Amino acid sequence: MSTPQSSAFEPLPRPPAALPAPSSLAEPVTEPAAAEPARKPRQRDPFFDNAKFFAILLVVAGHIIQNLRDVHFAHALYLFVYTFHMPVFIVITGYFTRRFTFAGGKARKLLTNVAVPYFVFETAYSTYHWAVGHSKFELSLLDPYYLTWFLMALFAWRLSTPVWQQIRFPIAVAVVISLLSGMSQLPGTLEMNRVFGLVPFYVLGLFLKPQHFEILKKGWAAVLGALTMVGGFAVTYLFVDRHMATEWVYWRTGNPKLHVNNLVGTGMRLGLLVAATVLVMAFLTLVPRRQHWFTSLGSATLYAYLLHGFATKLADYYGWYDVAFLHTVPGVVAAGAAGALLATLLCTPPVRWLMHWALEPNMAWAFTALRRPKNYLYSGRRRRHAQAEPEQAG
Repeated sequence: MSTPQSSAFEPLPRPPAALPAPSSLAEPVTEPAAAEPARKPRQRDPFFDNAKFFAILLVVAGHIIQNLRDVHFAHALYLFVYTFHMPVFIVITGYFTRRFTFAGGKARKLLTNVAVPYFVFETAYSTYHWAVGHSKFELSLLDPYYLTWFLMALFAWRLSTPVWQQIRFPIAVAVVISLLSGMSQLPGTLEMNRVFGLVPFYVLGLFLKPQHFEILKKGWAAVLGALTMVGGFAVTYLFVDRHMATEWVYWRTGNPKLHVNNLVGTGMRLGLLVAATVLVMAFLTLVPRRQHWFTSLGSATLYAYLLHGFATKLADYYGWYDVAFLHTVPGVVAAGAAGALLATLLCTPPVRWLMHWALEPNMAWAFTALRRPKNYLYSGRRRRHAQAEPEQAG
């Protein structure tokens, strides 16, 4: 199976700088005769871009209906979607990070595609909250605001990749860490509760193989997945909505603040891990496998993720959710559809061109060649050691 080259929130890779992209298919790039034939770039599997596109629709639609949860249907739908929509992205991110090392420019990419956007949007959202929300200006780069928590978590997870690749039973260890982290209210700095609580999904993605996704693409799997999704929402609507606090699906609060003991809290978190994993698999079985008009939009989900918050916050600040029609089932459906449309528009090429500087900045100027220890220091030590050995022998 062909695989794409990016993770859940990363755009299409650019062509190598040394070989300019051809202007058309009729004008292929020529290379010097002495050069070795370049490897053909891996084709992107449309399955994963389609999965990311539909997942970002759920993310944005979920944020749009957040203030309409006085409607039973909206609250149940919100809880259901929030159980698995971010785990989908985290699993896919882990899957495409399984070969992560600090070589080959990947450390630079971690800085330019994760750290820099985090700094830009953490500052932008804090300023926006002050200017439009009429609040006190506060900026804390170690305490993520609103949507930026995912970039903070993603940075930490990717740095931990070499550790997970070398320990035994990594998924089991990640689950234990997740459950233990819920027993305390960890500091909000660095979003520690979320980083540790959601790490099993990242580790799961690290150890998935292409053949696992091939199973999810089977026809019978799609039928089972559809039944699972329908059944999951029915259970949420009839039972979970009335008995579970929404705070559980945010993974940001420890047992003490949820007012439960560690036995109940651990049981709830374990149940959420299992439910989210099942729903992620069910969701993926329903993802189209072939190229469609929306497939290319799936490579720009980070744009929709980070930009849509300005619209949802604006609606909240100015009381647009007070419209009576929105607090009905048809209103909730209409608001969710508007969110899906907004997400689609934010993934389009014009938006990517306009905001490229913030999400995919060209920062070659900020980097230098990899600094390594100078060889002569070690060679000098070896020569002195070799000279000392004959003297000792004499």
